[in-house]
Amino acid sequence: MVCAAQEARVQVAPIFESLRFLTIVRSRMTIVDIYMRAQIRDFQSTIVAAGIGLAAVGFAGRYLLRRMPNLSQRMAETVKKLDSQSLANSKYYKGGFEQRMTRREASLILGVSPTASKSKVKEQFKKVMAVNHPDRGGSPYIAAKINEAKDLLEK
Repeated sequence: MVCAAQEARVQVAPIFESLRFLTIVRSRMTIVDIYMRAQIRDFQSTIVAAGIGLAAVGFAGRYLLRRMPNLSQRMAETVKKLDSQSLANSKYYKGGFEQRMTRREASLILGVSPTASKSKVKEQFKKVMAVNHPDRGGSPYIAAKINEAKDLLEK
């Protein structure tokens, strides 16, 4: 005759086996769970950061739209106050290159007087060419004009 304790052991044993299997599976899944939870956490923080950024852009846009009438009036007043003559007489040369280079144009390119000595022209050429050399990001066309100016002034 089977006693109650043996019968209980027989019924309990499959339960313990299934629990042991679950603990093995669960221990294997924890590595995956940890990875997935980290991925989800990263994704959630990205979404939160994007939401904060969009809110900041929205508030800035709202602020600008409310202030725009005042800004446009101030800009119009400021432009009227500016002296157009001072803007027209800037330190930069207006216009392009002439068909044939003259001594005046060559001296403007190198930044020397038209009657400068050869040593002064050579010294200024080195300075200007160091800044505008094509190997250092300068324009080949400008470099050719600088060389042409040096040749003309050294004659």
